[in-house]
Amino acid sequence: MNRELGKILVIDDNEDILLAARLLLKKHAQLVQIEKDPRKIPFLLNNEKYDAILLDMNFSKDTTTGKEGFYWLEQIVERDPFATVIMITAYGDVEMAVRALKAGATDFVLKPWQNDKLIATIEAAQDTRKAQRSGAAKEAKKAAAAASKKTASDNPFEGIIGTSEEMNNLFTIVRKVAVTDANILVLGENGTGKEVIAQSIHQASQRREGPFVTVDMGSITETLFESELFGHKKGAFTDAKEDRPGRFEVAGKGTLFLDEIGNLPMAMQSKLLTVLQKREILRVGTNQPIPIDIRLVCATNMPLYEMVEEGTFRQDLLYRINTVELHLPTLREREEDIPLLAEHFTKVYCVRYKLTEKSLSATAIKKLQKYHWPGNVRELQHAIERAVIMSDDNVLQPGDFLFLLQKNESSDMDISNYDLETVEKLVIQKAISKHAGNISKAAKALGLTRASLYRRLEKHGL
Repeated sequence: MNRELGKILVIDDNEDILLAARLLLKKHAQLVQIEKDPRKIPFLLNNEKYDAILLDMNFSKDTTTGKEGFYWLEQIVERDPFATVIMITAYGDVEMAVRALKAGATDFVLKPWQNDKLIATIEAAQDTRKAQRSGAAKEAKKAAAAASKKTASDNPFEGIIGTSEEMNNLFTIVRKVAVTDANILVLGENGTGKEVIAQSIHQASQRREGPFVTVDMGSITETLFESELFGHKKGAFTDAKEDRPGRFEVAGKGTLFLDEIGNLPMAMQSKLLTVLQKREILRVGTNQPIPIDIRLVCATNMPLYEMVEEGTFRQDLLYRINTVELHLPTLREREEDIPLLAEHFTKVYCVRYKLTEKSLSATAIKKLQKYHWPGNVRELQHAIERAVIMSDDNVLQPGDFLFLLQKNESSDMDISNYDLETVEKLVIQKAISKHAGNISKAAKALGLTRASLYRRLEKHGL
């Protein structure tokens, strides 16, 4: 007989899946809550502690404004790194499983599931997280003791890799502004490290002993905005089962980081501006003002000044949040940092996946430096992770990064002439694409040895 599974949350935009899950799990769990809209995740987690969360990996664009399950997994793990999250999908494969587990999921199941297997998976996942929490509690005591010894002389940029002129200039500015309490606006493309810089600002500030609290403004619905940021009083609305402090209160004496602030609708911009002007908040359901003491750092990849001209972002709010602006360089603007970053991520993922130490060949690094990197450091990180996992060799070669081919280098290009060099390059590209970057399989399909294929990859600059 299966044990009681506690409180279970199931999030899927397919109502049939939700109904099936509830019918099955209600026999085994203390509570089964189902939800079609993942944007309610922050609110649900604020109001209940779940023993396991089943999260769909693929949501429709109408439901989530284009955000997939991995995005919502990150939101859950950010709140509780040891949350028991089981990803469910109809499109499972090895790479998605690795990505889900790496992002913080406890396990991974395919739908339609087998009932007994799903119950067993939930039980096993809960046992795994229980063991991890127990071990983490001991480590947390050691970490807390070490953290308490930190001084202003500690390097706030530890963990940020870059020696280029662009990064050194950025570090100089951050050192100057971090010690003040000025509001800071961090601007940069996706993947440039805006949150990492915000954390460095906090660590270098006089508030480093206080909390660093992150809020993704793009994931908060208008109906939950005030409750999430300002808190609520018990009974303020149907699901308000207890008093809850908002993020402004939680960040007291520390730093509040509002990410993706460019996604904030006008109505919410007005409410945020009022709080920043008055330096006090009102919990939903009460008229008692609560003073706030936070350092504000905001970030966005959106053109706020153009949005002000278009009337989609308040000019007075922009002036309020950007006492100092920081512009983060793209990865293509600091090409000389790519070898350092690539080597760092290679070591990280070899350790994480318990693999033999790997390195990058000179030609592989050259290929990485030629790539445009529209996703910046985050894309490089994921590219290295995939290469480390998929490569059978201890030295990563250009062929381990063929998935980075630009569209105009696609393996589906038509052969426009019969030049043997061109034909050979295209055939190699197609073979590697067909076998998802697996060099051994591609070499076998081409009738070559791995060594011969690598020589041709280097010859064609692939």
